[in-house]
Amino acid sequence: MQFSVRLSFFLLGFVLIAVLPHTAKGQEHQSFMGHQSLFSSPRRFRVKVLGQDKLEVSWKEPKGDFEGYKVIYTTRPGGQQKVVELAKQETKLVITDFDPSKDYNFKISAVNGGKESKPLQGKHEAQQSGSETAQTQGTKKSDVTRENNEISEAEDGFMCKTPAIADIVILVDGSWSIGRINFRLVRAFLENLVSAFSVEFDKTRIGLAQYSGDPRIEWHLNAHTTKEAVIEAVKNLPYKGGNTLTGLALTFILENSFKVESGSRPGVPKIGILITDGKSQDDVIPPAQSLKDAGIELFAIGVKNADENELKAIASPPEETHVYNVADFSVMSDIVEGLTKTVCDRVDQLDKKLKGGEPAPPITSIAPPRDLVTSAITARSFRVMWTHAPGQVEKYRVVYYPASGGQPEEKVVMGTENSVELTHLNSLTEYQVAVFAVYRSSASEALRGSATTLALPRVNDLELFDITHSTMRVRWKIAAGASGYMILYAPLTEQEAADEKEVKVGDSVNEVELEGLTPATEYTVTVYAMYGEEASDPMTSQQTTLPLIPARNLRFQDVDHSSVRILWESPSRLVRGYRIMYVKTSGLQTTEVDLGPVTSYLLKNLTSLTEYTVGVFAVYKEGEAAAVTESFSTKVVPDPLDLRSSDVSSDSFRVSWQHPASDVVMYRLIWTPTDGGDSQEVIVNGNTNTYLIKGLQPASEYEVLLAAVYTNEIESDEVVLLETTDKRTTTVATTTMTTLTPRYAVKNLRIDEETTFSMRVSWQAVDSKNVRHYRLTYISAKGDRAEETRTVPSGQTSLVLQPLLSDTDYKVTVIPAYPEGDGPVSSQMGRTLPLSAPKNLRVSEEWYNRFRISWDVPPSPTMGYRVVYQPVSAPGRALETFVGEDVNTMLILNLLSGTEYSVKVIASYTTGSSEALAGKAKTLYLGVINLSTYQVRMSGVCAQWVPHRHASTYRLVIQSVTGSQMQETKLGGGGSRHCFSNLKPNTEYKISVYSQLQDGTEGPAVTANVKTLPIPTPAAAKPPTTTAPPTIPPAKEVCKAAKADLVFLVDGSWSIGDDNFLKIIRFLYSTVGALDRIGPDGTQVAIAQFSDDARTEFKLNSYGNKERLLDAINKISYKGGNTKTGRAIQHVKENIFITEGGARRGIPNVLVVLTDGRSQDDVNKVSKEIQMEGYIVFAIGFADADYGELVSIASKPSDRHVFFVDDLDAFQKIEEKLVTFVCEAATATCPSIPMSGSTTPGFRMMELFGLVENKYNSISGVSMVPGTFNAFPCFHLHSNALMAQPTRFIHPEGLPSDYTITLLFRVLPDTPEEPFAIWEILNRNNDPLTGVILDNGGKTLTFFNNDYRGVFQTVTFEGPEIKKLFFGSFHKLHIAISKTSAKVFIDCKMVAEKFINAAGNITTDGVEVLGRMVRSRENKDNSAPFQLQNFDIICSTSWANRDKCCELPSLRKEVDCPALPKACTCTQDSKGPPGPPGVPGGPGIRGARGDRGEPGPVGPAGPVGDTGVPGPQGPPGPQGPSGRSIIGPPGSPGERGQKGEAGQQGQQGVPGRPGPVGREGPPGPRGLPGKDGPQGRQGPPGTMGTPGAPGSPGNTGAQGKQGTLGPPGPSGTKGEKGERGDLQSATSVQAIARQVCEQLIQSHMSRYNSILNQAPSPPVSIRTVPGPPGEPGREGPPGPQGEQGPPGRPGFPGQNGQNGNPGERGQPGERGEKGSSGVGVQGPRGPPGPPGPQGQGRPGSQGPTGRPGNPGTSGRPGVPGPVGPPGPPGYCDQNSCLGYNVGVQLPSSVFQNYGEVEEDDPYRYYQPNYPAPQPVSPDDPALALDDVELRSPDVYRNTRSIKVEEEQVGSKRRIKRGVKNLPKLTN
Repeated sequence: MQFSVRLSFFLLGFVLIAVLPHTAKGQEHQSFMGHQSLFSSPRRFRVKVLGQDKLEVSWKEPKGDFEGYKVIYTTRPGGQQKVVELAKQETKLVITDFDPSKDYNFKISAVNGGKESKPLQGKHEAQQSGSETAQTQGTKKSDVTRENNEISEAEDGFMCKTPAIADIVILVDGSWSIGRINFRLVRAFLENLVSAFSVEFDKTRIGLAQYSGDPRIEWHLNAHTTKEAVIEAVKNLPYKGGNTLTGLALTFILENSFKVESGSRPGVPKIGILITDGKSQDDVIPPAQSLKDAGIELFAIGVKNADENELKAIASPPEETHVYNVADFSVMSDIVEGLTKTVCDRVDQLDKKLKGGEPAPPITSIAPPRDLVTSAITARSFRVMWTHAPGQVEKYRVVYYPASGGQPEEKVVMGTENSVELTHLNSLTEYQVAVFAVYRSSASEALRGSATTLALPRVNDLELFDITHSTMRVRWKIAAGASGYMILYAPLTEQEAADEKEVKVGDSVNEVELEGLTPATEYTVTVYAMYGEEASDPMTSQQTTLPLIPARNLRFQDVDHSSVRILWESPSRLVRGYRIMYVKTSGLQTTEVDLGPVTSYLLKNLTSLTEYTVGVFAVYKEGEAAAVTESFSTKVVPDPLDLRSSDVSSDSFRVSWQHPASDVVMYRLIWTPTDGGDSQEVIVNGNTNTYLIKGLQPASEYEVLLAAVYTNEIESDEVVLLETTDKRTTTVATTTMTTLTPRYAVKNLRIDEETTFSMRVSWQAVDSKNVRHYRLTYISAKGDRAEETRTVPSGQTSLVLQPLLSDTDYKVTVIPAYPEGDGPVSSQMGRTLPLSAPKNLRVSEEWYNRFRISWDVPPSPTMGYRVVYQPVSAPGRALETFVGEDVNTMLILNLLSGTEYSVKVIASYTTGSSEALAGKAKTLYLGVINLSTYQVRMSGVCAQWVPHRHASTYRLVIQSVTGSQMQETKLGGGGSRHCFSNLKPNTEYKISVYSQLQDGTEGPAVTANVKTLPIPTPAAAKPPTTTAPPTIPPAKEVCKAAKADLVFLVDGSWSIGDDNFLKIIRFLYSTVGALDRIGPDGTQVAIAQFSDDARTEFKLNSYGNKERLLDAINKISYKGGNTKTGRAIQHVKENIFITEGGARRGIPNVLVVLTDGRSQDDVNKVSKEIQMEGYIVFAIGFADADYGELVSIASKPSDRHVFFVDDLDAFQKIEEKLVTFVCEAATATCPSIPMSGSTTPGFRMMELFGLVENKYNSISGVSMVPGTFNAFPCFHLHSNALMAQPTRFIHPEGLPSDYTITLLFRVLPDTPEEPFAIWEILNRNNDPLTGVILDNGGKTLTFFNNDYRGVFQTVTFEGPEIKKLFFGSFHKLHIAISKTSAKVFIDCKMVAEKFINAAGNITTDGVEVLGRMVRSRENKDNSAPFQLQNFDIICSTSWANRDKCCELPSLRKEVDCPALPKACTCTQDSKGPPGPPGVPGGPGIRGARGDRGEPGPVGPAGPVGDTGVPGPQGPPGPQGPSGRSIIGPPGSPGERGQKGEAGQQGQQGVPGRPGPVGREGPPGPRGLPGKDGPQGRQGPPGTMGTPGAPGSPGNTGAQGKQGTLGPPGPSGTKGEKGERGDLQSATSVQAIARQVCEQLIQSHMSRYNSILNQAPSPPVSIRTVPGPPGEPGREGPPGPQGEQGPPGRPGFPGQNGQNGNPGERGQPGERGEKGSSGVGVQGPRGPPGPPGPQGQGRPGSQGPTGRPGNPGTSGRPGVPGPVGPPGPPGYCDQNSCLGYNVGVQLPSSVFQNYGEVEEDDPYRYYQPNYPAPQPVSPDDPALALDDVELRSPDVYRNTRSIKVEEEQVGSKRRIKRGVKNLPKLTN
């Protein structure tokens, strides 16, 4: 009872702070600014034992000026005193004769001019003798105690000197209403409050809790044992944010802070201090009363909007001394002294009151137990033992909980026990343990310790065995105590992670068979030992199932012209059936047949004389095996057999024959008199083998030709028969027939479809049965040309006449020819069309650098249009281009802004050109207006203007009129003014403002002239005064080796302010001062300041010494504006890290970004770009900066590259660490480079050799090809590419002692057999120093260097794994070089290790080379061709173990690998274009307050409601969005853009997905091609000259002199597309065709596997060369690996073959049918005509500019044209992620606009599809034509498409060369 009575008087101290609008009653605010000495005392005494005889004493320097220190220390026992004087820079003293058995007392004073400050006093006590045991927190003594040391941070403020002690708990309101700025003032108030008390473990203790919606303990009473520790905790107190629930917080500290285990002591006054700024949202009276009832004295401090009545209800009486009100946070410091005095007095009073009652038991009788020991540790339990506490202990309370967080549990044992076992613990978990001694009326401090449980036993000896294609067995060793086992297994795939399958077994099972596995798939199998619901660490292994066995021994029998029998052998009895796939080697269409379990099949309906590739797939239950493939060629179609004649008469005879094959469709029978005359032809049904030829002349010899036509319209060779009719026995019948047969003229003779060079003649037949043929003649009406004649078969009633003269009348005559003679004549006149000019030229879509012209097409079909344009209002050359005939509008680009142009459109025809359609058009004006100057000074002037609405940037140039001085800068599109500085006085300047669009288009200059003010007349000179030179800060040791290009990007927005900007300048001055050498030989520094736009203060090469650089930093002026960090980083990348600005090659690029707020534009995109390109980025945030944004800006890891401080005064805390990290990243020996999403020391050798996308094209002998993925560039080093770089540029300090060489490369078929150094370092005499040699002939790898003694040493590696490097696939090679060994890793797997001596360093006076042949000597160096994708040297030997080989498709795991370059990864950083505004939503529920939102409108005040019953504590709401902007939902994806132009045919196709490495076997046969994918759209035409018209053979007439090339023949179904490029050789074409076939087979195999396995498979592009079918099988005889012949199949994936030189407009379609040889039917031989006109043909007019043939049907894909310019950035469409040379056209809104928001430009990324404009000759007649001004009409414009119908020109005798229409069958 006595104990409980005393407790009622205990003072529970806790502080409430509220802010009220008036001062507290009875409080008199006093100033605490007392007398202050010129310099203060040293601070923060520390001692540290360095050894048995060394003791270190340290302190912090005092404030003010002083010269040094005086240290007096005495030892006891003995009383020996020593005095030591130290310099100002020395803040520590080491005592070298330290005696641990003695006490040391110290007095440390600052000395200045003979005066000493008050001493800083400290003490170090002697160590206890005897064995040292683990001390508890309660009994452990600090190594340092203070004696009468009254010097603190508040040196001259009030100090509470009462001997009484107290437990003080401060409760701080951390709700949103306080704000971050005011919370800093709260921290300062708390610091002053704490400084007034003597805080020690055995003196006053101070704890603190912070509350808002939910309270939390910041630190307990026993957490800090010194005042300095508490003050440091106050400075780092984080701002919480939330609602204001004061009542809940009061209850919280009662239940948590004032507890014995939290450091609260019995018999000690308890004080509570509350700080709040508003009315509580719950009831405070009951919790406050509970605290008072517990003996806790409460003080309440209100700030600003606090409720005074609520404060009075909370605080203890009397309210005059316990309630404080202040009007604002800024005046809180005024009440510190009054509050601390009151608290100090109350502590003294309460202490006396407590001691005035019944004497409490001595404190020494309540003590904690000692010597905590843990033992018997298992995975689930451990035992705790201790030494008994003194006195009558009733019980021991043991509390334990996980150190990482969790619910505490406890066990209570009797006071006679001294151990307890803690059970049911988690494995591998650290537990904190506290043991309390519980006495009758109180409890002791805790004896604390910790222990970590063991891991659960896991299985061992995991083995995977008995592996088949669908099963494997798993076996392991049983784990002791396990209750069962869980087996997880899943395939390792490159796509999304496959579903993991699970098997659980009992504790006695240690072997399981896994079934239903996928063949040829690597599986990972993981086994866990289960202990109830808890699992042990896993044991994992991997194995690959066997592949399905393919069919064997594919062969062919009975091959003929249309069929073949294929046979094969069955590989297994498990085969369910077979799938046969075959394709023409020269075609793309595959045919498939599904069969049962048979081993032969007859293929029918094949094409003769055609090579076919056949693949046979064995089909299993689990899927398809790989195809066995082979090729064969069909034979020629057979000729008809045994052609003979019979039944010969005077006018007829019968011919008969035997069928050559069963698939003959028809026969073509032709007979001709041998003495001349017309041929006749008939088609006979294929099932007929005889025909009676009638109507012959008596006694005449006839030649009979017979050909068989087969199913696929292939015609056999003709067989010939000669037969003579009998003589006529009577002439009566003939005379009678001649007399009776009537002859008719044709009807409805018409001429239509006229063009400029042709017309169509048609008629209606009257007596087609008796007419043998028609004779058509035509001649110009002028008679200036010879008459032309054409013969037309009787079955044909139309003919196209060409080529004709344009705008010319022709007379056309048609005469039917009967056997007895000609019929009546029919004639008609026709006229060809003139060379009409286009009409109605108009302009639209005018822009600053372009406009669109349109015209109406002429009625005559054209070949295209020539467009000529020239500036009129400005000087410039005339340019011309050519567009196709189907174009009537074009966008003319790259024009001058505000300029008038003359435009002419000329139609081109086969026979000439039309007149020009002329006009004028004008671009929009791109320039600012109202340019004026202001603030004209002696050395500066400002300019302002009205911004241009579409400008994204402005280029400003100021230049003196004399030209002696010029400055240039750029501003963002939102800028409208700029000030120039550093100008010369009294000088006239010209200011020019150029407006620029986002695509780089720049308008004309807008200028203004201004003259700076003159220098005023100087006043009388004063005597000179000497100024001490500035002190240059010394360099830090860590920066001595730094060599980098360092750029500081400083936030200069309005939120910084002038004062804080000066602090930033001081920080820059101090940080740069820590560097050593400044200039080209050391570190170069540039600084840029940004707000709305970025301004370069000075460039990297501006200053070459530290003094001038520091002076320039001090002169930087504050800018002001908004915060657009993304644009600023882009500015640094494009304008500072450039060669012109001083950026050096091979030197680390380091960027330090300082900002105080969230960026108002996107920083993610440019940050990723700059990190991917190798820049090292540090981000420093302060005040309201967004930490997540800093992480995205900075390099990885974030703990080294991201810094955050509350305010600028805290810069000094991070300065040393920042300087250290920056200098470490900038060391020249091993600069930091980005690797796998982080940074690591090393060298990016590809960049240093210039093998990057934007530099390689300037290197001779190097081309870029796709790498292991389309997204990875790879570089082909040809035999003439001996790449060399000076060693001093790449390794200026030499090589490190330990490093890893990383190479990703492939050996090519033309790589020579001789050894070559893929990389080596040579000295100036070309002697090798270090390098890596590949021997393609011997299949070995060699590394060499000079050891530390200078002895040349080599190590050579060979074996099966090394040989893989030479098989032609891409492989990743790591060579890890240490001081003792060289390890070789291939594809991230170690394969060999050999011991070497430590290396000596290299000289830097030579060169480093790539690909140099070992036998190269002197100046005759040559190099080996190979392909190199990646080359790095990492300054670590562990890199190979950390590398994940993400570049290799077979090893890439997406979950572990960064996104592919240029990949369309849909992450949260990928923002779509803004969607349309949504409809306003209804009011949502109230969330938590967001960070620093903009103030909203004030709502109407509601009525005051009654106080409700306090509800339960709700969970905190989600954090509100950023106050500045809310990102809207992403808009719907835009329409997919059209596919861009096909790029130039690369040398190597993109490898397919390689399977896992198979067992060695024989070389695999060629694979079958898969089905053809959808045909891509035809690309735009390439550069096009005026096409020539294809000629056609002339009419068959008398054998005359060979005529010149005639005009074009009649249109065929597949016309020629103009002159095509040279074709490949037959061998080359066949190789390409085979390669395509193999692709088709592989793509189909992939598709069927995916269907059978029900697992998605990546689409296989038809145009993608398949990857290698695994590594080659067993090694063959010496020679190239696999088939290395011209076809290039099935070895490693070769290059795509050279498809010939690209034609000008892509590969033309298949060759059209040959034109008819005059006519389809040969007439009777006529009498010899006069030689001349008919045989020679007439010369065509203007022949060279002929018209191209009508478009043929789509042919096979042509050879791609030249590589187009890079496309715009892609958007996130996974279907479009194809890699290099593939772009997706997007709407411009998708792209980040770093300028002001501007009107969308739909042609920002437009690429024209017409040839690049070329200059026009000055004497060209087109330039002399008149122009008409054009205006943009508001009318709808459409495009007229002209399509020329093609007409079948009649039957042809031969159909071997193509497909044609056949006439009806006759019997």
